[in-house]
This record gives sequence, structure tokens and C-alpha cells, in this order.
Amino acid sequence: MNLGFTAQDDHIAVERNRNRFLQKLSRDHADSWPLVTLRQVHSDIVHTIDRPPEHPLAGDGMITNSPGVLLGILTADCIPVILVDVGRRAVGIFHAGWRGTVKRIVQKGVGEMQRHFGSRAQDIRAAIGPGIHSCCYQVGPEVHDKFHSQFEYAVELFREENSSDLVRERYPLLFLTARAPGHSELPVNIFLDLIEANRRQLLDAGVPGTNIWSSPLCTFCRTDLLFSHRAERGVTGRMMAVVGIISRGKSSTS
Repeated sequence: MNLGFTAQDDHIAVERNRNRFLQKLSRDHADSWPLVTLRQVHSDIVHTIDRPPEHPLAGDGMITNSPGVLLGILTADCIPVILVDVGRRAVGIFHAGWRGTVKRIVQKGVGEMQRHFGSRAQDIRAAIGPGIHSCCYQVGPEVHDKFHSQFEYAVELFREENSSDLVRERYPLLFLTARAPGHSELPVNIFLDLIEANRRQLLDAGVPGTNIWSSPLCTFCRTDLLFSHRAERGVTGRMMAVVGIISRGKSSTS
């Protein structure tokens, strides 16, 4: 059920999968509902959509208050975030990897909904979809440093583990140094909590904590159900999160 046009899958098969997905989501509205997706570039660019664009757009977020348009984001470890303003009947969807997160794309998305639609943060419901969790999302020190330069609570987003070195343990003489015993340290593995990082941005934007839901599923852990770019070494498909307004009276998300 791959929904992304990746190099590893047939274009016709993906089109068939998308049609099945949209029919299941929209039922008898599927044929009349255009799907809008982006050329995702790990940015903080948010587009306001009122109709399907004539040319493909680059960015990582979309908002709309127009019924009958489906906004879609593709993921396979990065997290999809859906926002629904139940007061002003507006929706938004965002692709948040670490680059988009450090640029505050979700927080900016709330601001764009406020600016364009008059949304109030307390009326917004947020859903954070499946993505790679802190149990598996190992990052480098450069990512650690970027977050610490942007967020005062960054220390709460990371955990560290001392790496085990079986070769060093088995052949200690190979690693003798002039340093005093106990002072030759193994490298530290750093893990980032992307889910919590985006939840904190929603809170900072004024969205009540009780209005924020997040999926417990980790893409890296659950490749039996989900696609994971990391776990499957890049040879994988894409999942799609979609949001749309069926009518002035209700909204639909998936």
C-alpha cells in the first residue's frame, strides 16, 4: 500500500493505491475531491490552498478553509502533523522531520492559520501521526547543537547512551593509550524525541495539551505495519496523511 512515487515502486501501482486510499477515506466523494501534495524539501514553507495549484509546489506544510480539497503529506519516519480548527472550519497539515522541526514548521503553521483564517489556538485539535520515536531516532551532535541553539527546553528532547564496543571489550590491548585508566571514553549515542519536540511547539503556540493526540507507533519498530526509511535502508514506500473539509458542517482526516 505504498502511496509515494518512489524509485522502488511502479507508478501505476501507486496510482491504484492512492485511488483505493481516497475512496476509502472519502467514500462517494473520492472522484470529485482533488488531492494536493507537495515536493517536500524539509523546510518551514507553508502554502495556503484554496484550489489545486496549476504547478507543483515545494514546501512542507499546507492550510485551507476551502471544502472539497484534500491536503496530503508523505512520510516514512518524519512525522505528519494534522491541525483542525473546529471554530473557523479550517485545517492544516505538516511534514516535520528534524530540519522542519528545528525551523518550527508546526508552530508557524498555527500562526499561519491564525493570520489567514482568524483561528484561535484553543479551538485547534492536533494529531501527531506515526513517525520514528526517541527509542530509535539516533542523531549526530550537529542536530543536538541546532536544537540547543533554538529551544530553551532542548535538554528535555534528547537522551544519551554510552555505546557498547564489543571489539574493545574483547581485545583491550588494541586500544591502549597513554591516558589514565578509566579516562578513555566510548562515544555517546544521542537520540531525539521528535514527537515531544512538536508537541512542545504546539503548546508554545497556545494549543491546549488536552487537544493534542500522538500516535504510539514507531515506524522504525513497526515495519510490519509502517514504512521506515531508516529501518529499511531507504528501500521503502511512503505513508500518506490527509486532511480535508467535507462541508461547512464537518471535516475529515486520516
